[in-house]
Amino acid sequence: MRKSLLVGAMCSVMLLSGSMALAADNWIGTWKLNVAKSKASPGPGPKSLTLKFETTPAGIKLSSDGVMADGSLRKGSYTSKFDGKDVPWEGNPDADMASAKKVDDNSYVNTWKKGGKTTVTAKAVVSADGKTLTVTQTGKNAKGEDVNSTAVYEKQ
Repeated sequence: MRKSLLVGAMCSVMLLSGSMALAADNWIGTWKLNVAKSKASPGPGPKSLTLKFETTPAGIKLSSDGVMADGSLRKGSYTSKFDGKDVPWEGNPDADMASAKKVDDNSYVNTWKKGGKTTVTAKAVVSADGKTLTVTQTGKNAKGEDVNSTAVYEKQ
């Protein structure tokens, strides 16, 4: 009896682990901006930017760390379940809230808000080979300027 319970528990764990592995979010990991392949409007874009997506008990945490065009350092972060619900976003001058929503294992949409008003919509897509993350941003920044940017990141 005890042995069959143990075997049953082991099978359940293996099935759950397999399901979790199949339900991967392929943007998890560290990504470095390829400045030469990216286009920032309004510009100029950052000199460097690294995104790190990691799984936590509260959801997926995005941390960003970069050097802006003027040489200033900028760090930001938010943690989301990628379910479309607003979460606080620290360190982003164009947003104080983010609502990320998973589209599929290779893409998600992130809506930025500042003071309750939508500013920018970012669409992120991981390439089929898993080596490139492309983020397109449209909308208006906090200054009211039109945003139409494409950022290309490489998996580290």
